[in-house]
Amino acid sequence: MSNNSKKQGVQKNVINWYPGHMARTKREVRENLKLVDIVYEVIDARMPMSSKIVDIEEWVSGKPKVLIMTKYDLCDKEETSKFIDFYKSRGYYVISLDLLHDKVDNVIDISREILKEENDKRINKGLKPRSIRALIVGAPNVGKSTLINRLVGRKSVQIGNRPGVTKRLSWIRINKDIELLDSPGVLWPRLDDQEGAKILASFSSIKEEILDINSIAVFILKKMYELYPEELLNRYGIEELDEDFIESYDLIAQKRGAITKGGVADYDRVSNIVIQDLRNGKLGCVTFDRLED
Repeated sequence: MSNNSKKQGVQKNVINWYPGHMARTKREVRENLKLVDIVYEVIDARMPMSSKIVDIEEWVSGKPKVLIMTKYDLCDKEETSKFIDFYKSRGYYVISLDLLHDKVDNVIDISREILKEENDKRINKGLKPRSIRALIVGAPNVGKSTLINRLVGRKSVQIGNRPGVTKRLSWIRINKDIELLDSPGVLWPRLDDQEGAKILASFSSIKEEILDINSIAVFILKKMYELYPEELLNRYGIEELDEDFIESYDLIAQKRGAITKGGVADYDRVSNIVIQDLRNGKLGCVTFDRLED
């Protein structure tokens, strides 16, 4: 937070990020869709609506869909369970995972069950069961690469804590029974829902280079105060947010030692602290999305 923003508050920025490889990915997915039997869509359980690809039905129409909610250990399970029920009612198979500790075999098990009828027909005709070919898609940095590596049982794809690591479609063999068509993280051309865009930015699905970290940190503080005020009190001692956020930033700076040599609060450092505390679960188990009643 600069001196100007200290006086004026943080200005709202419009977030819009759609690199060329995302447009290419959608085109290539459509071209290769006939080669796959099933679609895995990976979303972040802390933002089960904002991290879902809004137009996916248009470009994977007709394929069975498995929705894999990652980072389930970091979400507000009561709120996320509402989305699980909602997506199941829309025809999705839904799996929730803590990618660091949970077994991922059920992803393959449910795929076999979905395609069992087709393979039974092949067996009855004297043919061998066909291996499963699955397209895996997801917004940037929702845990797709980690999931793939867990399925393979070794490091198969590069993992980064920033979006945009995977650039092209590529086939990855999990075992003799299943192959994955991996894809880069995909968003949509215009992030019309700026609330959703800021949620994506808060959980690192949009490149930080294009963001104003202060506005994202302020958004996080507002969201936490709206949904989880007790966590702000526990972590930073904030009982109420002030209008221009200066007192709140000063309090966080004191609590977390973000003080310059001159004895004043380092506002940029405070913003980074807030963002990283959210992403690392130090602000508690949270879900920023809500279903409308």
